[in-house]
Amino acid sequence: MGALAGIRVVDLTRILAGPFCTQMLADMGAEVIKVEPPDGDPVRGQGAIVDGYSWYFAQFNRNKKSVVLDLYTDEGKAALTRLIETADVLVENYRPGVLARMGFDEARLEALNPRLITASVNGYGSTGPYVDRPAFDFIAQAMSGFMAVNGDPDGPPRRAAPPVSDLIAGLYCAFGVTSALEARHRTGLGQRVESSLTGGLMSMMAYLSAEYFATGQNPKRTGNDHPIVAPYGLFEASDGEIAVAPSHNVMVTRFLGVLGLADLLNEPDYADNARRMANRPALNARINAVTRTRPVDHWIEAINKAGCPAGRVMGLDEVFSDPQVLAQEMVIESVRPGRTPIRMTGFPVKMSDTPCRVHLPPPELGEHNDEVLG
Repeated sequence: MGALAGIRVVDLTRILAGPFCTQMLADMGAEVIKVEPPDGDPVRGQGAIVDGYSWYFAQFNRNKKSVVLDLYTDEGKAALTRLIETADVLVENYRPGVLARMGFDEARLEALNPRLITASVNGYGSTGPYVDRPAFDFIAQAMSGFMAVNGDPDGPPRRAAPPVSDLIAGLYCAFGVTSALEARHRTGLGQRVESSLTGGLMSMMAYLSAEYFATGQNPKRTGNDHPIVAPYGLFEASDGEIAVAPSHNVMVTRFLGVLGLADLLNEPDYADNARRMANRPALNARINAVTRTRPVDHWIEAINKAGCPAGRVMGLDEVFSDPQVLAQEMVIESVRPGRTPIRMTGFPVKMSDTPCRVHLPPPELGEHNDEVLG
């Protein structure tokens, strides 16, 4: 039995941020009822389609039940009302105000179910001048400052390839929902939870925002080099590249010691981090001159053995066949009768007594109408 067994979630979300939130709740054992319009979540038709099914959709909608409701009709709104009366959580990712215009504002939701936790995932939050703007990950990466700090020093800003703002907003929303469920044990009442694409991504700026607050200066793009630590990044082996992360002076000493370059720390240009940062191109050249002499596997083993983090740059074909990844069960399968088993990423949270599991395959559109609404 999952940690959230007995919790019923009405899921009005589509695309990615909201479905990621509700899938995490479903993986933890909640009953998630995905309410879809007659033409379904648009993601059902996106990405690679195998045996008539989108694996992109499957990746974010396992362990859910699907019902079809047209929420622009009185019949659909009446059915949603009945679901809300029985639910613990309602999750939506409309633009602020849309749910209220459909007849489900905060006052009505509270009247229908005072214990209901209402969770919203949106682009910019529900207050401020941008509330009516549409938002997608690419725009959130641009407007959060995230894109401006990514890329090579002499190149343009770069987005991250994964839709990071959607995933972070979904993760924060799920965290907010579980926190609100705990608070309800004390108060007996629900509350409103909100996360946004831009706000979530801004919260992840870490040392970059800290440096801006401290100095008032925009961080410069540094590519694969670390913005505030040197040496740190990708280095050239004889047969590829190695990623090395000596995050502080002890690690730097270990790393350079493996290379036989410990004496560099006695040279004025490299004696402390500030001077290593100022002379990073020359320092990296000294390091690469050594790392080019041996293959990737040699350096990964030697540097890790010395206690400094190092790894290879892996493609997804390598990632999803890596023995550590397989040992952690980060590749799982969901099976639907008559279809090719769907491979997907596994559960990133491990729990000893209430582990996550696949208890329902990704649903067909409207598959559970009779079960849920009958």
